[in-house]
Amino acid sequence: MTTTSTIPSSKRKLWLAAIKPPMYSVAIIPITVGTATAFGETQIWDAKIFATFLTSAILIIAWLNISNDVFDSETGIDKNKAHSIVNLTGNKSLMFWLANIFLTIGILGIFLIAWWQKDITVLIIILFCCALGYSYQGPPFRFGYQGLGEIICFFTFGPMAIAAAYYSQTQAFSWSILPSGTLIGMSTSIILFCSHFHQVSDDIAAGKKSPIVRLGTKLGAQVLTITTLFFFALIAVFSLLRVFPVWTCLVFLSVPIAYQLVTHVQKNHDQPNQVSNCKFIAVRLHFLSGILFALGLIIP
Repeated sequence: MTTTSTIPSSKRKLWLAAIKPPMYSVAIIPITVGTATAFGETQIWDAKIFATFLTSAILIIAWLNISNDVFDSETGIDKNKAHSIVNLTGNKSLMFWLANIFLTIGILGIFLIAWWQKDITVLIIILFCCALGYSYQGPPFRFGYQGLGEIICFFTFGPMAIAAAYYSQTQAFSWSILPSGTLIGMSTSIILFCSHFHQVSDDIAAGKKSPIVRLGTKLGAQVLTITTLFFFALIAVFSLLRVFPVWTCLVFLSVPIAYQLVTHVQKNHDQPNQVSNCKFIAVRLHFLSGILFALGLIIP
């Protein structure tokens, strides 16, 4: 039996990069913030539904990550990507069906919530989110190749995911879904935006018109800075207007990570080897700011 100690360190690193453990924060944060938004307004919290939803969201993200590698392998964009799970296993078909198994189990979890509540609203929202997620890389759409990934990401992991999590607790909607969803959608889209800086040449070769291909790395770095500043400005404005409790200003504790992100990208935007880790800094920003935001919603 092969153990971790017998696997070369470089191979273990490639597998960790392929599995993308940090990226699962994009499942955890929207469900947590949507649930916190519901609790802050209604004091309703169903732990069973929250745990089921969170598990399902993680499984759906596993489907998305694996299937994206499968679909990218068909266009040749990942030919130089050593940590593509398809390149590591050499078995595209197996990975495709594994991804579908994760999706099926994840959807069954959402179906279970609908059955408990005798209400299919959450199931409909999540199925629509999955359809949008598929359209990002999946044929014949491949909207990510047209530079629309960030828009899909914003709505799927922002207002739609927040609305689904909120409704799963309360079986109702609230206007607060929109500002909460806007903030989480922005921080999630920043992750995807940052993932393009180091692969411009591969994207161009595969005909992928990512935002960084369209803008160039220098202007892209400036857009990242402006977007990050706008994210924190919205927190301040929403707090001042009492849209959110003043406690949500706890999000400003994540400013050092935001500063690290924008300065790192500004300095290394045109150096693929140096800028390639910026998406993981963006993940840390997304996770910490999301947790602080959720705390700010429930503390009052």
